Amino acid sequence: MEKKWWQDEVVYQIYPKSFYDSNGDGIGDLKGITKKLDYLKELGITMIWICPIFSSPMVDNGYDISDFEGINPEFGTMDDFNQLLEEAKKRDIKIILDLVINHTSDEHPWFQKAIKDPTSKYRDYYIFKPGIDGNPPNNWRSIFGGSVWEKLPEEDLYYLHVFDKKQPDLNWENKEMRQELYAMINRWLDKGVAGFRIDSITFIKKDSDYAGLPADGADGLVSCKHKTRNRPGIEYFLNELKANTFERYDAVTVGEAPGVNYEDYDQFIGKDGYFSMIFDFHYADIDVKSGSDWFKRTNWTVSEFKELLFRSQNALQEAGWGANFLENHDQPRVLSKLIREEKWRTPETAKTLGMLYFFLRGTPFIYQGQELGMKNFRRSTIDAFNDISSIDNYYRSIQEGFSKEEALQFVNLRSRDNTRTPFPWEGKQYGGFTTGKPWLDMAEEYPTVNAVDNSVYTFYQKMIQLRQDSAWSNVLTFGNITEIKDVPEEVIAYERTDKDKSVSILINLSTEKKTVILNHSVENIILHSQSEPLVAGKEITLQPYQGMTIG
Repeated sequence: MEKKWWQDEVVYQIYPKSFYDSNGDGIGDLKGITKKLDYLKELGITMIWICPIFSSPMVDNGYDISDFEGINPEFGTMDDFNQLLEEAKKRDIKIILDLVINHTSDEHPWFQKAIKDPTSKYRDYYIFKPGIDGNPPNNWRSIFGGSVWEKLPEEDLYYLHVFDKKQPDLNWENKEMRQELYAMINRWLDKGVAGFRIDSITFIKKDSDYAGLPADGADGLVSCKHKTRNRPGIEYFLNELKANTFERYDAVTVGEAPGVNYEDYDQFIGKDGYFSMIFDFHYADIDVKSGSDWFKRTNWTVSEFKELLFRSQNALQEAGWGANFLENHDQPRVLSKLIREEKWRTPETAKTLGMLYFFLRGTPFIYQGQELGMKNFRRSTIDAFNDISSIDNYYRSIQEGFSKEEALQFVNLRSRDNTRTPFPWEGKQYGGFTTGKPWLDMAEEYPTVNAVDNSVYTFYQKMIQLRQDSAWSNVLTFGNITEIKDVPEEVIAYERTDKDKSVSILINLSTEKKTVILNHSVENIILHSQSEPLVAGKEITLQPYQGMTIG
């Protein structure tokens, strides 16, 4: 494919509420990000993705927006954002924002006008349907549990919300509404942001019949995904969105696009695709049968993970470009998710997992704290959770017949709060994140895993330097990717190749030593994640959870 500027980037995701608190109120803010730009520059990243900072009641931590062009006061002001943009530019760091345009907050002026005045044009900016015999229009379940329908208090009318009831879905069938969104997007691009990560974008088209389906749970409801995600006709909206905004600015766009079949990837990220790249969740969600039903656990194997990983890479390579990740604000910590035994959740294993994904084909995304080797917390009560999805999953698990202890275990394993805990800058109380009390409990109140003299951080620096500024940069960025198949079952191995070079990445995801025999002698060990590897000609012995990059 034709080379694009954004293929060279290394992206760092910031959850602003938990990154660094500059004023002691317990909540991270924009000035806090600005103060820590040198930390990010030293790490080597080139772009920051900041989760929502817009005006919001914070029911879903900012993904419920009441003003697309206002800054939520707990994060600061627009002047603070402009300063962050300016200081990042001085350090050659680009900024992309979260674009949430499937829904708004119920406190957005559009929605307030829609519910107060049935004749208002804003009534058609959202999706309203009459009830049936005193019941909701259908039996669809929202992503966060319960019906997707919420009744208006004084009318026999319901509005649709794919997510929380305080996040009403926008009606993308309304052209005037779409044009207002496009104008808003362009004003942010005019301001100087480099692009957007686009939230839940495959939900913007709904099946127009709004028909119910057979129930799939004890609540008598059925997942709304079947009728609201990646539905026929979405291509019209996505092409129009691109043509009216991103294309005009050469902006980078990263689609959160669950539900897209691999055979359709060309439409999304091909030469004329809607987005620059997309996230693929198939291998990220290997621990659960459904990304939103955490009580449906899987007893996955490395073979299954490997198959999903390379199916994903092959599809992305064939169609265009991918956004590679291990963690984000919706996932638990990867050390706790992929490594079953606590004794192996070590800094060395964190390095190995980093190597596993960082040299895949595509743009690497690092989530805050991942570069420190952070692990999940363990909460003893549901009251300790902030995340609405965690609370929903707890009560749904009990409804499905599990005990309170089992329900809490599911939530501890999968809670989105695991990666939303405040960033541990040092080993003192609250990790130096704040001088006050954090908005959410730390993973450890006195963090033993922190940003001081952290060997995982140093390893990520090396990986970034290899990809960005070394003799191996071109092959590690633009080279083709091929799975190396003749290896032990628990070893994930792949090769990156271009016309000049070849690099092999070998990852042992087991608690035992594994031997790999390559078809050529090892000439150059570029990087390894723990003790010096045992190499004898073509034969390599990998220690438990050891990773190697070989030139």
